[in-house]
Formats: sequence, structure tokens, C-alpha cells
Amino acid sequence: MSQTLDTSPPQIPDNITREQYAEILDGLSQASVDRHFDAFIDIDWDSPDFTVSKDDPRWVLPADVDPLGAHPWYQAQSLARQIEIGQWRQSNILKVGLQFENILIRGLMQYVFTLPNGSPEYRYLTHEATEECHHTQMFQQTVNRIGVDVEGMPWLMRRIAGLLPFAGSAVPFAFFIGVLAGEEPIDHTQKGILRSGKDLPPVLSRIMEIHVAEEARHISFAHQYIRRNAPRLGRVEKLVISMLFPVIMRVLCDVIMVPSKSFRQEFGIPRKVMKDLYWRAPESRERLQNLFGDVRMLAEQAGLMNRAARFMWRFCRIDGRPSRYRSEPAVSFVSQG
Repeated sequence: MSQTLDTSPPQIPDNITREQYAEILDGLSQASVDRHFDAFIDIDWDSPDFTVSKDDPRWVLPADVDPLGAHPWYQAQSLARQIEIGQWRQSNILKVGLQFENILIRGLMQYVFTLPNGSPEYRYLTHEATEECHHTQMFQQTVNRIGVDVEGMPWLMRRIAGLLPFAGSAVPFAFFIGVLAGEEPIDHTQKGILRSGKDLPPVLSRIMEIHVAEEARHISFAHQYIRRNAPRLGRVEKLVISMLFPVIMRVLCDVIMVPSKSFRQEFGIPRKVMKDLYWRAPESRERLQNLFGDVRMLAEQAGLMNRAARFMWRFCRIDGRPSRYRSEPAVSFVSQG
């Protein structure tokens, strides 16, 4: 039996007033005071449970979340090989995550340097930068524990990483779109893993729990910033930004989610397998589209989903139904005979 989803876009809310925006940021800042984590206080690195073992089957990639984990090629490997690949894969995602957050921290500092006295953004964003520093520490500590010498981002991204933080002061609106492009795929994936109820290595589940809890505030700020400032864009600038929005999302998603060439060579993964996984096969395309339900909702709310923009979302293969609310779980409806 087939079921039909309501695919109409969410109603665009009224513009956020200056007072409302300040109140939202005050709430986020207070939440950072009330509930925050320290990478070396709130994680018991000395616990025997946090020891990483090369024969722990909990490192096998979950088939219902990771595209590689669901592929027949991966599932045909020996258990030892699946664990080895899983540890490398998780290590590299964490390495990319900490490299991205390093760029984010520097970009935030570029941005807050331009803010006037009394700005509520200044206080919140310095809280966020502090939290991101702890995230880079816990991610790197976990990579060290796993013991795989991963590179993280592709070569080109590592080479231009020193330039990207200047976008925080030069083109802040585009910078915060880039922030979402880096945060949303990892956040979506980690939430999916935690929701799946899989038995994870304790060190992995603990850092995911912390990251998801604090990342909710960071993503919330980026959403509010874009909603607040989109109406202030000029007509031409708004058109250009609306078309670049999905391009930035797709490019940075691939940087984070697509395994590097060294990974493919290390484990002898056939080229066809990689093409199916990222993102040729129908189920892989669906996964890719599901990563961006929340940002499609944001684009609708911010008035950045015009006809040209919709074409670009389709061209980048990340179009689809917008989320009805933040962090809405992805649901697939399949016709049954």
C-alpha cells in the first residue's frame, strides 16, 4: 500500500526582529553555561571500556547508516577486515570533523573581531568556539586511540584551509552557510547511528553523544543567523547566494562523507563500488538527499528557494522534501504490492 507525504514547503515565518534575535542568542549562551562538556573531564579516557581493540566487532560499519556498511562488497569481507575498514572509516570522519572545526573556530574569531561592543553574537560565538575546541580535542584523542594514521580532508582542501577562515569577516553570510554544510552531514549521520540503537564502542558513542548535544546549539545559531540576515541581502546578492547555497552544501558534504583516494587504495575497494556508494545507486542518492532536509527547510524559511535555486538543488542531487521541523528523522515510504 502506498502512502503520500505532504510535500508542500513549510510556511516562511515573519522576519526575526532585533529583540527576538538577541533573546534567542541569550538563551543559547545561557544553555552553553548550563550544559557544556570538557574533553578531559567528561570523558573517562582511562576507563578499560574505552580501550580500542582490533578484534571488537562493534567497529563494523552499520548497514542502515553508513553507505559502505550496506554494500555487498563490504559485507563479503572477513570480520577482521570489516573491523579494520570500520576503524579507518570512523577515524577519517573524526579527522575531517576536527579539521573542519579548526577552520570554523578561526573563522568565528575573524567574525567576532568585527562585532561592536554589546553584540549578543560576540558572547554566544565565543561560547561556541570554546566548545568546538573541546570537540577537536576529543576527536583527535579518539583518532590517536584507534591508531590509524588518517589524513582527513582531501589534499586540495588541506592546502586552502588557511584561507577559508577569512570568509568569516569578508563574506560572513556565505561563511555561515559553509558552517552548516560542514555541521549538518556529520550531525545527521551521528544522530542516525545513535537512533539506530546499535551497540557501539563506548569511546565512539560517548563522543557522539557530547557532539550531538552541543552541535544542536551551533546549528541552531547558524539557522537563526541565516534567517535573520537573508532579508538584508540585495536583490542580486540574494539570487547569487540562493544558487550557491546547494553548491556549498554538496561540495563540503563530499569532503566529509566521501572516503579519500588513500582509503580506496589501502583496502582495494573497486572503483565501481565507490561510484555506487557516492552517489550513483538509488539508495545512495536517497541517503544524500536525506542529509539536507533541514537546510532545505531553512532555505525555504529564509526566502532562498526560488526557481533558479530549485534547479541548482536538483542539479546537485540534494533536492527533496524539506523537513517539517529541525532534526526530523528521514522516512522512506515504499509501495507494497
